[in-house]
Amino acid sequence: MTQHNVKKLIAEKNKLDLQIKREKEQQRKDRTRRLIRKGALLEKYFNIEELTVEETEIFLKELLEKIKRS
Repeated sequence: MTQHNVKKLIAEKNKLDLQIKREKEQQRKDRTRRLIRKGALLEKYFNIEELTVEETEIFLKELLEKIKRS
């Protein structure tokens, strides 16, 4: 394998690594946006702005149990 081919392979690997990094970063951003939007909807429709994260979890667990019993 020539030095030119090695450099070309390294450049291709770096390009692929960068593409993978960008895709993961975009997935993380998409997930963050989705979680924020869902949280906003929960606060809006259940009027739970004043609850802590722990209290919100308890609220949701209780709600789920009520739904299961219905």
